[in-house]
Amino acid sequence: MYGKKYMGIQRSTFLINADGKIQYIWNKVKVPGHAEEVLEFVKKL
Repeated sequence: MYGKKYMGIQRSTFLINADGKIQYIWNKVKVPGHAEEVLEFVKKL
């Protein structure tokens, strides 16, 4: 953009357990279908 390099937006999702610790991280998330992916992961726990 105008000759400058930039990273842009990077979405991530963090699953945090009852103890407040990170259980799982999804990096570079694409919005379509992601909520369903996270829900299926949680159901398998």
